[in-house]
Amino acid sequence: PVAIMVGSGAGAKAGILFKTAASLEAMGKTNIIVLDKTGTVTEGKPRVTDVLCTESMDESTLLAAAASLEKPSEHPLAAAIVEEAQQRALPLQPVTAFSAVAGGGVTAKAENVVLLAGNERFMDDSGVVVSDTMHSAAAKLAEDGKTPLFIAGNGALLGVIAVADVVKEDSAQAIAALRDMGCEVVLLTGDNRRTAETVAAEVGVDAVYAEVLPEDKAAFIRQEKAKGHTVIMVGDGVNDSPALSEADAGIAISTGAAIAREIADITVSSEDLFALVTLRRLSQALMERIHGSYRFIVGFNLTLIALGVAGILPPTTSALLHNGSTLGISLKNMTDLLDDEENPQK
Repeated sequence: PVAIMVGSGAGAKAGILFKTAASLEAMGKTNIIVLDKTGTVTEGKPRVTDVLCTESMDESTLLAAAASLEKPSEHPLAAAIVEEAQQRALPLQPVTAFSAVAGGGVTAKAENVVLLAGNERFMDDSGVVVSDTMHSAAAKLAEDGKTPLFIAGNGALLGVIAVADVVKEDSAQAIAALRDMGCEVVLLTGDNRRTAETVAAEVGVDAVYAEVLPEDKAAFIRQEKAKGHTVIMVGDGVNDSPALSEADAGIAISTGAAIAREIADITVSSEDLFALVTLRRLSQALMERIHGSYRFIVGFNLTLIALGVAGILPPTTSALLHNGSTLGISLKNMTDLLDDEENPQK
């Protein structure tokens, strides 16, 4: 208990908060770390880069319609579209019947027009036909690391808006450090496959799974746990919530959605992925200390018992040595778990 208290305190100093001691222990045993993309590996502050319209639509009208639709959404990509429309001083219309389809897109009604925005699969499921020209253009945007969002009105495609999110400067280094510490790092995202593969190649993860739904993320974690792996999930969005609750320990970014922080076992205040490296080292040091203390106490007490049975030590001396060893171990466990040079955040 003393070691766990010290570990929790060390985590708090590094901006890492634990709900349970089990979650602190799980990070030291994990061999698979699953990362969400937007807001976890990337900065989560995307911006609009391209606006492609069909022949019947102009750029300003498309962007205004998309921003009106996306304004009620909490997704970072939606915020980027709204921000672009506001910067261009485009008028936004109020919408009704707003609905978000996890891992797909959003839909709402503006005046007499039913608007949809989302990925190409969402368009297919909604009966919206995507022309070969738009499909090819979206594929090219995705290859450039951008996320293409398809916009439709009353069942007809209106255009594509591309949004780009910059990869965090330290993501590649942090992921490399986690891999060096024996963790397999997996990128799991609902984003376009080409976009996800571009980001995955940039940061150097072991595997990437794209265009997955929230329930698919949770199913992947259940599958890996069934194989005997200890799985950690890191995310910051509403779509990550099922996976966060399914993992051996869920880690939420403090700047993410409130429901993700509520469900997660661990919350990190820093958006820096090196917090995971600190957490891994902290957990491993904690478990090493606990196991070392346990081995010492058991071995020392067994020695006292043997010496007492042999008549070498009187009971009072054995009791004194026992209490002294307990006090000594407690004092040792109150010392810092990590030296300054072991903490990459210091």
